[in-house]
Amino acid sequence: MATAFEARASEPIIERVMSSDSFLGAELAKAPLREQHGSLIADISHLPSDLKIVIQGAREHNLKNADLEFPRNRMVVFTGLSGSGKSSMAFDTLFAEGQRRYVESLSAYARQFLGQMDKPDVDFIEGLSPAVSIDQKTTNRNPRSTVGTITEIYDYLRLLFARTGVPHCPVCGAEVSAQTPQQMVDRLLANPERTRFQILAPVVRGRKGEFEDLLELLRGDGYARALIDGQMRQLSDDITLTKQKKHTIEVVIDRLVIKDGIRQRLTDSV
Repeated sequence: MATAFEARASEPIIERVMSSDSFLGAELAKAPLREQHGSLIADISHLPSDLKIVIQGAREHNLKNADLEFPRNRMVVFTGLSGSGKSSMAFDTLFAEGQRRYVESLSAYARQFLGQMDKPDVDFIEGLSPAVSIDQKTTNRNPRSTVGTITEIYDYLRLLFARTGVPHCPVCGAEVSAQTPQQMVDRLLANPERTRFQILAPVVRGRKGEFEDLLELLRGDGYARALIDGQMRQLSDDITLTKQKKHTIEVVIDRLVIKDGIRQRLTDSV
């Protein structure tokens, strides 16, 4: 007589997961399914071609002319026994072809530094984007490690933020963009007449130290004031900073009032 566990284990895997009390089971229960070879599989035939990846005739390593379809912009997991072809499909087929296509889109000058990339043994792949591969490995972590640094994806994210990101002010949320000195001057002069303002230049940002030599250098260059840790200080005063604390120092370049005839002086200060 079969036990409840044995009866449950005899069910196809997808039915077992669907009937389980889990997030994945609930999501599978909502997904469109179809029967193939006596088992239920996810049905993505209704998806347009630009929303799925189609692989036909994959023969890399131990893959036996495998055909596969799965949706784009979703988390897809390859599971199976050791040697069943998970890595051959994910790394040696999908990633290799995605990287090869990306390299081919570069200029001839850039390609000469990357070398020749062989096409994986596959008949057809559709819907594939440039791919990033993160190898599974153990590493020595420290208390400052993050998911980004451990997986080494942090450097790629920095590149994406620097090249395609749009910075915004953390205080007001406004978009931050580069400006020419003339654009800065025009924006300042757009303020109402008699508006008083100061132009400051940061020389220290969140660093520990006493900065005696820096303060002396600023005095020698003729600067009279500086904003030190949020307080306006006269550089002629005896200023002593705590060595073990972080300090921010911004030197006052000029103090102005909006009125006629200050454009040249403002331009020089900026």
